[in-house]
Amino acid sequence: MKKRILLSLLGLLLVIGILAGVKGLQIFKMMGKKESFTPPPETVTTAQAHPDSWDTSLPAVGSLEAVQGVTIAAELPGKVVHIAFTPGTQVQAGSILLQQDTSSEEAQLQAAEASAALAKVNFERLRQLIETNAVSQAALDDGEAKHKQAVAQTLEIRAAIAKKTIRAPFSGRLGIRLVNLGQILKEGDPIVSLQAMDPIFVNFMLPQQELSRIQPGFSVRITSDALPGQTVAGKITAINPQADNATRNVRVQATAANKEERLHPGMFAAVAVVLPAKNQVLIIPATSVLPAPYGDSVFVVEEKTNEKTGKPGQVVRQQFVRLGEKRGDFVAIASGLDAGATVVSSGVFKLRNGQGVLINNALNPKFSLNPKPDNS
Repeated sequence: MKKRILLSLLGLLLVIGILAGVKGLQIFKMMGKKESFTPPPETVTTAQAHPDSWDTSLPAVGSLEAVQGVTIAAELPGKVVHIAFTPGTQVQAGSILLQQDTSSEEAQLQAAEASAALAKVNFERLRQLIETNAVSQAALDDGEAKHKQAVAQTLEIRAAIAKKTIRAPFSGRLGIRLVNLGQILKEGDPIVSLQAMDPIFVNFMLPQQELSRIQPGFSVRITSDALPGQTVAGKITAINPQADNATRNVRVQATAANKEERLHPGMFAAVAVVLPAKNQVLIIPATSVLPAPYGDSVFVVEEKTNEKTGKPGQVVRQQFVRLGEKRGDFVAIASGLDAGATVVSSGVFKLRNGQGVLINNALNPKFSLNPKPDNS
């Protein structure tokens, strides 16, 4: 019985050994294939690092301000009897905006005109009598003064009537109506905002040490989230002669065209003052950069002979770089790359150092310093 059990155990061990040997041979065979396996080359697009000349600029944060802007208000107390404007519309200088009740002033004007007419007649009579010495010079002077007072009172009432006919002081766009028909206005009560929006001012501050680098006439580039993807050109028109005592910054004002009136007073804007000097930079597409916490890198395409097949091919070498300024679709390389180097321009996230590649630039996107996306 014991002998049979022993033979069974030996047979089982023999089967296990055979299976283990077969499996080991399979594993060693697979490992050998892995060592000799070469992954297929990855298809990529490329671009060359090339030198370029970029404008130098001074960045600043600005705010937009109307060339002419005011909140139109009542000069005299009175009741609103007519509103002649539509909120949000463009008006011309001199256009009637609002009419206050002038019935009382018009009645006073008739009385004043009658008094002025009588004073004029009396004055003319006295002037004729003075020639015959029928009246004294004092009486003539008194008649002249009364005539002038009557005329002045007439002019005063006419001016009050004119002030109650409120007109646009300049051409511009109206804001939201702040009054209603029948409302009794007090002196200084707001009626509507009027802003001349084309052109428009851009006010910004620059440090005092930059003052020697700018002057009126220099170009500025203005960007705002109100115009995504667009840049508005302007020029410096004024530099404040006095620096701020607290910050030692100098206020600068630029003027920009705003024909479509998409820039509004009070908006935030990013400003870049373009300086005459230019920087010589080495640029590559921004999509060529593989960002990482330990440093940015690019993949440089190089010619290399395959050690196993002996055939020439193209492989990529990961190169760490230091980046400079970014503009549009390009980024400047401060160090780490030479001019003329061919770098992978798309799909860098799927590459590894030493990997073989195939270049196909048929689908290479068009890179631009001033890109204009289709959906902008």
